[in-house]
Amino acid sequence: MTAAPTEHAERFTLLRPLLFTIAYEILGSATESDDVLQDSYLRWADVDLSTVRDTKSYLARLVTRQALNALRAGARRREDYVGPWLPEPLLLDEQDPSADVVLAESVSMAMLVLLETLTPDERAVFVLREVFGFDYAEIADAVGKPTPTVRQIAHRAREHVQARRRRFTPVDPEQNARITAEFMAAASTGDVTAVMSMLAPDVTWTADSGGKASAARRPVVGAEKVARAVVGLVGRGMQVPDVRVETVVCNAAPAVLLYRAGQLEGVFTVEIIDGKITNFYAMRNPDKLTRLTTPQEISRG
Repeated sequence: MTAAPTEHAERFTLLRPLLFTIAYEILGSATESDDVLQDSYLRWADVDLSTVRDTKSYLARLVTRQALNALRAGARRREDYVGPWLPEPLLLDEQDPSADVVLAESVSMAMLVLLETLTPDERAVFVLREVFGFDYAEIADAVGKPTPTVRQIAHRAREHVQARRRRFTPVDPEQNARITAEFMAAASTGDVTAVMSMLAPDVTWTADSGGKASAARRPVVGAEKVARAVVGLVGRGMQVPDVRVETVVCNAAPAVLLYRAGQLEGVFTVEIIDGKITNFYAMRNPDKLTRLTTPQEISRG
C-alpha cells in the first residue's frame, strides 16, 4: 500500500537541512543543491514507503547520487571557467557556528575550495564519511561501488585533505564580527598601515567573477598588496552613490554584502585565524549571488 503524499513530504521536510547540506558540500553550489533536492523529492514521491527501512539513509543515498550526477555534468563548465572558481556563498540562518565545529569547518570556504581538488567520488565519500558519519556500506550503496573500494577511496581522500587543509580554529562569532567591523572601518579611512596590521603576512584575496563582473583574474597575495587593493576598492565604492554594506554570516564566517542601488553586487567572506584575516573570498559573479536572499538551515543530523 502506497503512503499518502503528505507522509512523503513530512519525512523529506524533516530531513531537508541534512539533505541540503550533503548536496551543498558535494557540489559547492546552493542553487544546484536546490535543483538536486527538487529532483530527489520527485523521485522520492514515487517510492512505496513500506519498502523503506531507514528514511535518512535512503534519502541520503538518493541525494548523493543526484549530486554526483550534477557534479560530473558540470565538470566541463568549471574547466572553461573564466578566472578563479569559488563555491557559491551560503547565507546561514541564526545558527551559532561555534555550536558544531565539524559542521562549521565542512561548509567553510577554505574546506569547499579544498574539496574541489578531489575527484567526484572522493569528494562524496569524504563528505559522507568524515562529516556525516555514514558507514562504508551505506556510502558504497550511494556511490555505486564495492565497500572495499569505498574504504580505499576514503583513505585516499582523507590523506589528500589532511595534507592540504589549513588549521581550523573554533569559531568565535562575536570576536570575528568585531574584527571584520574594525577592518571595514580602517579600510574606509584609507589607512593602509592600519589595514595591514589586521592581516596575516600571507593573506590572500581571491575573486570569482566568471568573467561577468570586474574582479582580479588572479589571487592577490601578501599583506601589503591585499591592503592596498582593499583600500582602493573601498575608496572607489564610497564614491559611488546608493551603495550600502551589510554584515552577515556566510559559510560559518563573517561576510560583507555589497549593494548598489538596492542590487546585490558582491559578497566578501572573511577567514580569520588567531585574530588575523588570512583569506578574503570575493564573489562577484551575479549567477552565484541569486541565492543569497534566503538564509539556509544546515545540519549534520
